[in-house]
Amino acid sequence: MIKSLATVLAAAVVFAASPISAQDHSQHAVEGAVAPAAADAATAVDAFHAALKAGDTDGALALMDPEVVIFEEGYVERSRDEYASHHLGSDAAFAAETQSVHTRRSGWALGDAAWIVTEGRTTGAFNGRVTDRITTETMVLGRTADGWRIRHIHWSSRASD
Repeated sequence: MIKSLATVLAAAVVFAASPISAQDHSQHAVEGAVAPAAADAATAVDAFHAALKAGDTDGALALMDPEVVIFEEGYVERSRDEYASHHLGSDAAFAAETQSVHTRRSGWALGDAAWIVTEGRTTGAFNGRVTDRITTETMVLGRTADGWRIRHIHWSSRASD
């Protein structure tokens, strides 16, 4: 089991930079597809988003490692507890009121580490304001005895064109 976010990210960099790994990647997935080895990790990411949309904040938290690090719009939350006490509730409320679609997703796994990158669009209205955002998301996951757990999230968005 991967013990730290630094190890997971280092594995991701090595895998992405390795000519052998790049060759393996092209054999396992086409552009915009999740490699078979990362399919269960992508399912965990989808379950996280489904839990948020349903307002199941306990379910969303259960899919996160206690030491998860979340980057969003230049801000950082450094643990599952910090996320739970700051943005979890508003993220769940936002997800419930808006519609998100994936426009592209890729994913890879190496041992007990996986990363899922998703591009999309979120539309709707929240707190009386219309939302139309182009979104990007990177999730790094670690495999545990209980399944894949989210170790790092990086969310970014911009106004649609």
